[in-house]
Amino acid sequence: MVFDAYDLADSSRYLSQLLAHAHQLGASDVHLESTHGALRVRLRVDGLLHEQPGPAPAIGEAVLSRIKILANLDIAERRLPQDGELAGHTLGKPQCSYRISTLPTIYGENLVVRVLDTQVQNLALDALGLQPEQAQQLRQSLAEGHGLVMFTGPTGSGKTVSLYACVQSLNQSHLSLATIEDPTEIRLPGVTQVNIHERIGLTFAHALRAVLRQDPDVLMVGEIRDNDTANMAMRAAQTGHLVLSTLHTRDAPSAWLRLLHMGVPAYQVVSGVRLIVAQRLLRRLCPHCRVPLGQAHPHGQALGLDLSAQQQAFAPVGCARCHQGYRGRVGVFQLMPVTHGLEQAVLQSASARQLRQEAQRQGVGTLREQARARVCEGLTSIDEALTQTPADDPP
Repeated sequence: MVFDAYDLADSSRYLSQLLAHAHQLGASDVHLESTHGALRVRLRVDGLLHEQPGPAPAIGEAVLSRIKILANLDIAERRLPQDGELAGHTLGKPQCSYRISTLPTIYGENLVVRVLDTQVQNLALDALGLQPEQAQQLRQSLAEGHGLVMFTGPTGSGKTVSLYACVQSLNQSHLSLATIEDPTEIRLPGVTQVNIHERIGLTFAHALRAVLRQDPDVLMVGEIRDNDTANMAMRAAQTGHLVLSTLHTRDAPSAWLRLLHMGVPAYQVVSGVRLIVAQRLLRRLCPHCRVPLGQAHPHGQALGLDLSAQQQAFAPVGCARCHQGYRGRVGVFQLMPVTHGLEQAVLQSASARQLRQEAQRQGVGTLREQARARVCEGLTSIDEALTQTPADDPP
C-alpha cells in the first residue's frame, strides 16, 4: 500500500484509503496501536497480522478520533475502554459493518476495527470445508430438531460462520428461528435476530429467557459464557428446541468439562448435547507457487508424516497471486456425537484425557489427524498444521 503526501497529512483520507486496502486484502481486523511517538498499523489477513504504513505522527491522534466520532464514541474518554459500531455506508461499503474497540495503554489508545461482511453469500454447509461424512453427520444432528449442537475453538476459528451456515440450512417457512448475538454479524432474512446490550441489562441469559417465551423451533446463542446461559440453553435443548451455540475450548472432548465447570449437572449435559464440533482455520497454500517437499523436513515426524513413503507434502513460496505463499484458509473439523461410552465417561467424572481416549475409541478423529490429511492433500503446510492444531495425547 502506497500513500501520497496529501493522504499522510489528512486523517480522513488516510482512514478511507486504509480501510479500502483492508477490503482489497480481505483483512478481518485493522489494528491501530499507539506507540512512543507514532501510530503502528497492522492488518490481520488469513489469521496473521501484517505491518502497514502508518499515518504521519502529527495526525495519529486525529485518525483515532476520526474513527471514534464515526462510531459515536466519546473522543474525550481515553482512560476507559470503549466499544462501538460503525455502519459500512458511512465509508461507502454498505455490505459491511465495523466493530470498534478501544483500549487505553501506557502510550495512548489502541483501537481495533473488526471488518464484518453482513451479506455473506455463501453460507452453505458444503462450503465450510467439512469432509463428506462430517457434513452428513452434522445434517443428521440438525435434522433431529432438538438438543444442543456446539461449535468450539479459539477466537477466529470460524465458529460464527459455521453457526450461520447451520441456521441458514434450517431457514424454512414452517420453522421459527431466532438468534441472540453480541452483536449480529450477518443479516439473515426470515430469522429473528437479537443483539444483547449488557449496559441496559439485556444479557445472553435475559434475552434467551425472553426468546424462549416466543416458542422458537431453532435457537442460536452466539456464545455460552456463564452458568445462567448454560443452564437455560441446556433446558431448552431438553424440551424440544434445537439450540446452536459456541464455546471456547481446546477440542471437542474438552467442551463437556467446560459445561460441567459452568455448573451444568452431568445428567443434563449428557441428555442435552447432541453433537460437538471443534474447528480450526489453516492458511491455504497458493496452488500457483507451492513446491513439493523432499523426504526430509524437520517437523514432518512431529505431524506423524512419513515423507519417505507414499505421503507427500508441499511448502509455501510466494508469488504475485498470494501473500507469502498462502491464499485464503481451509477448515479442519472434529465431530464428536454423543455415544453411550462418552455418556458414561462424563457421568463418572472422567478427565479431559480420558474423554479424548474414549472419543478415539468411538472413532472420533482428532484435529491434528484432520490437519495431517489436509497437508497430504496439498492444501496446507506442515508448519501451519502444527501451529494451528493441538497435539494428540501420547499413547
